[in-house]
Parts: sequence; C-alpha cells; structure tokens
Amino acid sequence: MAQWTSAMGAAQLARLLNSQQDRPAGPGTRRPPAYRALADGIRLLVLEGRVPVAARLPAERELALALSVSRTTVAAAYEALRAEGFLESRRGAGSWTAVPAGNPLPARGLEPLPPEALGSVIDLGCAALPAPEPWLTRAVHGALEELPPYAHTHGDYPAGLPALRAMIAERYTLRGIPTMPEQIMVTTGAMGAIDAICHLFAGRGERVAVESPSYANILQLMREAGARLVPVAMAEGLSGWDMDRWRQVLRDAAPRLAYVVADFHNPTGALADDDQRRQLVDAARSAGTVLVADETMSELWLDEDVDMPRPVCGFDPAGSTVITVGSASKAFWAGMRIGWVRAAPDVIRSLVAARAYADLGTPVLEQLAVNWLFSTGGWEQAVDIRRGQARENRDALVAAVRRELPGWEFEVPRGGLTLWVRTGGLSGSRLAEMGERVGVRVPSGPRFGVDGAFEGYVRLPFTVGGAVAEEAAARLAAAARLVENGVSGGGAESPRTFVA
Repeated sequence: MAQWTSAMGAAQLARLLNSQQDRPAGPGTRRPPAYRALADGIRLLVLEGRVPVAARLPAERELALALSVSRTTVAAAYEALRAEGFLESRRGAGSWTAVPAGNPLPARGLEPLPPEALGSVIDLGCAALPAPEPWLTRAVHGALEELPPYAHTHGDYPAGLPALRAMIAERYTLRGIPTMPEQIMVTTGAMGAIDAICHLFAGRGERVAVESPSYANILQLMREAGARLVPVAMAEGLSGWDMDRWRQVLRDAAPRLAYVVADFHNPTGALADDDQRRQLVDAARSAGTVLVADETMSELWLDEDVDMPRPVCGFDPAGSTVITVGSASKAFWAGMRIGWVRAAPDVIRSLVAARAYADLGTPVLEQLAVNWLFSTGGWEQAVDIRRGQARENRDALVAAVRRELPGWEFEVPRGGLTLWVRTGGLSGSRLAEMGERVGVRVPSGPRFGVDGAFEGYVRLPFTVGGAVAEEAAARLAAAARLVENGVSGGGAESPRTFVA
C-alpha cells in the first residue's frame, strides 16, 4: 500500500523550487552539482513545511521536464534525498517525502520553542513577550475574587460572560463605534475567532483574499480549512495597502472573505490610513465580500506621535460588511487566550450557534481576569508597560541588525511587534536552516506568503533586547556567512549557551 497521503504536481514543485533565489556565487565559491542543488532545494521545502511530509513527489521524467534538467539529475537528487532520510520509495507506489528519525516534523505556522531549548537558542520565531507584571498576577487575583458566583453554574457561556461582553462593547463605543453586547462574542484567542468566522463564511473551496505577505498562522489555518487563498500584494514599505490591486481582486475574484491587518500589519508593520480603510470597506461592500479586520496589534503604537486612524468597522456603519477581531494576546500576554468578535447581531448569533460543535466556550477564569483589567484601568497600565518593552527591543534590534548586517534592508515600523527584512539576495529558507545550526531561530519569508513568495525575506520580532538582541544579530550574521559560502544542511553545530 502507498505510504503517501497527498501529491505534489511537477509544475507546482517547480514553482516552489524556482522561488528559492540565492545570491550569485562570489569569486572562488564553488557551486554544488545540479543534482545536489536540487536535493537541497527539496529538502528545504520539506523542512519549511511548504512541501508536506508524506507528499508523493512527481516522477523523475515529469520533474525533469518541468525544471528543464536531465532525468539523470532528478534521479541523482532523489537518491541523495533517500540516503539522507528525506525521501522514501517503493516500486509501483512512487516516492514520497519524509523526515529522518529524530527530526521534528516541520510546520508552516509559527510555533514557540519549548522552554527547555531557550538556554541555547534565541527564539525569533514567536512574536510574543513575557507577561507585563504585576498586572497578570493582580488580574488573576481579581478574577478569583469574582469567581464564586460563576462556580455555582454550569460554566458554559458560548457567547462569553455577559459582563465581559458588555465591557468590550463599551470600549468600542468609547472609540466612537456604538456597540451593543449582542454584537460581541468572546473567543479563545484571535485564532479561535478567525477559525469560527472561516467555518461560517468560507466553506471548503471558497476564495479568501489575503494580504501578501500576511500572518503565517492565519494563512495555515485557512489552508487547512480548505480555503483558496487569493494574495493581494501590499504597497511598498510601510505605506499600507495597494488599493488598485485590492479593487481589482475584489472585482475579478469576488472572494467570499477578505482578511486584513490594518493596524501595524504582521509582518510588515504597515499602518493603513483612514482613506485606505474607507476605500477597502466600500470595495468589499460592492463585491459582496465579508471583510475580516484583525485588530490584535491596534494598541501597540510605539512612537508617541502616532495618530491612530479610525477602526475599520467605523467605515461600515450598517455593520453588514466588516467583522472585527480583537485579542488580549499581543497587547497583554500570549498566555491570556482571550479574543473577541465584533459583528452584526445576526452574525454573532450564527457564530454562537455553531460553537456548540466546537469548543462550547472560553475559560471563565481568564475572562474574569480580562474583565478585571478592563474595569480597573489595569489594562491601560499593562499595555503601557508592553509598549515600553517593545519600543526598547525594537530600537536595540534595529541597531544590532544595521551593525552586523548592513546589506539587509528594512523600514522601521512605528508600532506592532515585527520587522520585515529583505536579506540582500540571500534565501530566507536557507538562512532559517543555517540559523538553527548557529543558535538563532528565525522564520523565513515564504511562511508569510502564498505559493513560495518572499524567499528573500525574514521576519524579526521585537521580543529580545539589549545584549540578547546583539547576540541574535551576530548569530544571524554567522548564518548569512554560511549561506553565502554555500554550506549545505546537515548535522547541527552546537551554539553557545546565552544567558540574558
């Protein structure tokens, strides 16, 4: 019986391989043989998760035609991959991807490092900071004081605790967006909110327009839900959305959903202005597209003179086009898995009804903790701490990268938690692989794109500062030298243990 669970076409694999652009070899640098370069390219795609494990690869002749190379080159590459444990074959069943024993399964999302690895590896993969104490502890104590009446109930609140729904609605109203509690559903983080929205509005095979680049974990969530992703390129630098492209995609593709991060976009840090928000809502309404606005970064402005635009839902007074998603995870703490949806009451009712077949509700104690923060003013003080941490880390990381990697290009965002960096012609996938060898974990650009885009980028979050940021940049520079020297993947080097 065949051991593969999915299939990768020759044309699709060729596109992914062709997206891996390396800097031209310098004088005296030996290029690997063609079969070795092909084997390394496929191995990288597997390690990145862009080619799934147990995916059947095309036959040698088909891939040779798609790549315009000899069949002998493909056969030698497949043989090298089999020897390294990245390919398995059986006569009559073909060849399928694998990972060697002891290697972790790759993921296309951005999962945090296990705590035991943090002593030797600097983690730039997860854009999350430690809790802003003492506010986490105070919030939990406050929640425990409020818990007894709820303990006498069944504890299932599919729409969320009434007190928290009312508080979130009031906060929108204070921002100039009149909101009733019936327009709010509390979820288990922003990911839970977007997962529920996708299941309600975008069934398998439905088109979903996404910014290009966009947040890797959301892209993977939508892929696994069976969505057909339609990328819309961002404007250059930090200037936000390219509205001509958005209007064309909404008109021509007529996607059921569109997902955007208007406030300090992840990964670029761009901030869409009022006019862009108004135009996008109007275009989505005309196309019959439901616009999902992710506000998880909206309170993380880092420069004091930032003039925050009106929320995206503020340009949809009828409430028929925009669904807003918020969360405590980025502005407060990733371990506080509380998110929410703001939408028209009928949409909220449908989301709540569907929840009976999902997770039933969000943990009561965490909802009480967030409600305590909102009602006491603790939220504002905690978020102010978070802004200060992120601002210091951003400035330290920017200075260190400019010093260690002067050929890398980026614009410094005025908020958010991420820096989107063009790597001077180096492959982001190879940088990520070499980074693992020298003790720094960094996600490559293709994780944030659709079908192999952004190979020449990496994302750097504002999660480390001071001496740790300097060491992270030094390790990235070491990884870049390995890529420039054409070092192939293999056994890991032992990184220096770094104690912050």
